[in-house]
Amino acid sequence: MLTQAIDFRDESRALHALLAPLDDAAFVQATRFKDWTLNDIVAHLDQFNRLADDAREDEARYEANRGEITRLMETGLDMRSATERIYGDLRGRALLERWREGFERIGERWVDVDPKRRLPWFGPSMSARSSMTARLMETWAHGQAAYDLLGVERAEEDRIGNIVVLGVNTFGWTFSNRGLPVPEAMPQLVLTSPSGQTWTHGGSGEAGRIEGAAHEFCQVVTQVRNVADTSLRVTGETAIRWMAVAQCFAGPPVDPPAPGSRFRQERG
Repeated sequence: MLTQAIDFRDESRALHALLAPLDDAAFVQATRFKDWTLNDIVAHLDQFNRLADDAREDEARYEANRGEITRLMETGLDMRSATERIYGDLRGRALLERWREGFERIGERWVDVDPKRRLPWFGPSMSARSSMTARLMETWAHGQAAYDLLGVERAEEDRIGNIVVLGVNTFGWTFSNRGLPVPEAMPQLVLTSPSGQTWTHGGSGEAGRIEGAAHEFCQVVTQVRNVADTSLRVTGETAIRWMAVAQCFAGPPVDPPAPGSRFRQERG
């Protein structure tokens, strides 16, 4: 069983429950993530969810849809603008329903996929487990901008353990992706899960130590918060360097948001 498919579906459902009460006009609100609107976020999630599903079900369709995105970006459009071009006038609640239908279908169909099955993607192929973990991570990370905009504190669940593992697995890649030497040892992680469990990863602590809430570690490695805006306790040179540039998502190096720039807005 591919349990990540269930976790992805449940995270998507939680975000859908946040957005479902909104009317069409609310989806044009800009978030603190690069001024993306709620429309932009939902369209992006739907687009890449469907692209991942294409990779599983119909490789020719996947290549055609990926090619369309690539061609648009080669004309100078950024990801947001390319998605707008593809989705046209699909906005608001109609877009929300399309996204919901897609993630429910994926959650149902992917449960029985072999976790080790290789699937095409941008760059190297990836396992079905990695693909679904990436979909969960993106849903959780982009969803944070919506929670922040609407002034809602997310009720975290232990399914974020998948994102913790992704953050751990991309420790070395974070450095090599920036052309930096990869430290010989990873810092020790001692994290408290949403349910109160202690999750530990890494070595003995000789390379440093990171302690605190698991969801705040996830916020840092997905770059929805600057580490300075969390309560994580970070000690040791390697740990400090890692948390300053941590990046668990693919693509060229991206700097984290500036301190104080991403936060939950107060709603009267």
